[in-house]
Amino acid sequence: MPVNLGAPLSWKSAAGDDKAMLENLQPNILKAHTREFLSMFFVRFADQAKGKALLRALSAAPAKFLKSALDHLNEVAAFKASGTPGTSYFGVGLTKPGYDLLGVPPAKQPGDTAFRAGMATQAGALGDPAASAWEAGLSGAHAVILVGDQLAPPQAAAVLKLKALLAAHPGVTVLVRQNGHGQHNDNEEGIEHFGYVDGRSQPIFLNEDLAAEKLGKDGITTWDAAFPIGRAIVADPAAPTPAKHFGSYFVFRKLEQNVKLFKKEEEKLATRLGLTGDDAERAGAMIVGRFEDGTPLAVQFAEGSCNPVPNDFDYSSDSEGGKCPYFGHIRKMNPRGSGGFEPLAAERLHIMARRGQTYGVRTDGLNDGKIANKPTKDVGLLFMAFNADIGEQFEFVQKNWANFGGFPKVAAGVGAPGPDLIIGNGARPDVECPVQWGSAIGVPPRKTTRTTKAAVTMKGGDYFFMPSIAFLRSL
Repeated sequence: MPVNLGAPLSWKSAAGDDKAMLENLQPNILKAHTREFLSMFFVRFADQAKGKALLRALSAAPAKFLKSALDHLNEVAAFKASGTPGTSYFGVGLTKPGYDLLGVPPAKQPGDTAFRAGMATQAGALGDPAASAWEAGLSGAHAVILVGDQLAPPQAAAVLKLKALLAAHPGVTVLVRQNGHGQHNDNEEGIEHFGYVDGRSQPIFLNEDLAAEKLGKDGITTWDAAFPIGRAIVADPAAPTPAKHFGSYFVFRKLEQNVKLFKKEEEKLATRLGLTGDDAERAGAMIVGRFEDGTPLAVQFAEGSCNPVPNDFDYSSDSEGGKCPYFGHIRKMNPRGSGGFEPLAAERLHIMARRGQTYGVRTDGLNDGKIANKPTKDVGLLFMAFNADIGEQFEFVQKNWANFGGFPKVAAGVGAPGPDLIIGNGARPDVECPVQWGSAIGVPPRKTTRTTKAAVTMKGGDYFFMPSIAFLRSL
């Protein structure tokens, strides 16, 4: 039977076209591949022959580099059953200029309009700095090659293996290498550099993972984490059999974080609102929508709901923004049916599979609670996300949720939320905050105060398509 893009997939029982799809799909798309240590190589090819030769070598069977999504899932199952470690992650994405150089006819190239235009052409519409100000090498590549592993030694060995392959293929130039590695709080949960648990709310595409979310975490009663695989993958038009061979649009953005500025702004907001003692932590939670340990502000007035970090919630009990303000980052980025412009089913079409990784070396105490020693540059997030439709997913979210000051719609008598205070671009109006958690509209204390300063700078990026392994082997 044809691959059903309209529902989650049961990978353990996959057969026929479903199995063929998994055997030729790159890993890290339908399920995140563990990669605490990651290197991204942005490369250009001297000519068509050089590009094809490298891509064939990366995908040649038996797999020494690229493994399939099915191989990855079997490795995960083996590790859970017996502790057998899996192999390193390799991923390959191509830009529109990369497809052109390889001589793929336009009719057989991925057809997404945003992909074909490239991220640099969208800088103005996305509110980004002009592409001329971006870091060199983060755009203009023909391809990106990702190398990751849970542990540093095997990741370093995998990088050496890739470097040897690149050396054996003259005519392939590395424009820039970008390294990332995970950051963790004292509970060993992944955090971003501002100190907040990151990546908890993800679309789940595999029924086996959905069962684990239901039984092993906080459940799926309130928020349905199940998403159809068609929100992450599309048929690969250049593959030998597009009905069986799939890929995904890969969005990459380097987001630099000024940690010292952000922590100062948290402190200033708490002071302006008169929050003291343990309650001062709620100022940062208003900005993010979660406390540092991941506790959603819509659920509790203080942190303490970790292990597991909650995801089974919505904003139905906070329709007036008296718990989590409308401008809270996770509320703007995933309104969970409360956006006010579209029904829930339409809102869910914009959700992406995020696979980000922090970058930069920290010399301060990551979780020491100090501000003066925090970095102002050279650390941040390598934002990565898989999309079935860049315009409907990443670009829609950035333009209409993150940047749009009128999203989400607010209850009568409440001020507009303004742009997202983490990744939003544009003028920042004053914000209305509940001085006491759960305060109703018109019932003091709520306070309108000046907003926080922007502490994230977009440094560059691009749009790629992660093609099927079958296509790469066919070159």
